[in-house]
Amino acid sequence: MVVIEYAVFVAGFTVIHTLAYTIAGMIELQFADFIYGGEDRRVDFVRDITIPEESSRIGRAFLPAQLARGVLMAIVLLPLLGAIDDLTYGIRVAFLAGLMFVYADLASAVPFPNTIEGLVYLQEKYVSRDAFLAIQFEAVVYSLLFGLSAGWFLF
Repeated sequence: MVVIEYAVFVAGFTVIHTLAYTIAGMIELQFADFIYGGEDRRVDFVRDITIPEESSRIGRAFLPAQLARGVLMAIVLLPLLGAIDDLTYGIRVAFLAGLMFVYADLASAVPFPNTIEGLVYLQEKYVSRDAFLAIQFEAVVYSLLFGLSAGWFLF
């Protein structure tokens, strides 16, 4: 019984993560493509989305990557399911959204223009207010979508 509950949680978590991440990314790209595309893009160390071959490769790798991320993040939470289930919906949403925003973004160990590590380790040309805010906007949208959905559907 527990194995089935865990499998359902992992599957649901993975689907919610993938959908929330996709939606947040699509929203961000509507107004912040300057970060990921073109010769003057803010993060020239990532693939250029304006080059068809690069965009195609990203498209092929995106779904498998998000599914793997979702499964891994869900597995880590399995020991906490009972405690999370005991929370009210509002506290659960705050916990899940905060967890995603802080651990998956702001405080992650990856140096990127929107992380604390990025502010420490990246060259100045990669750290700017507009890039930081644009990427943080995506992270906030993702975290809220994820927290609201996972808090409702998974518990």
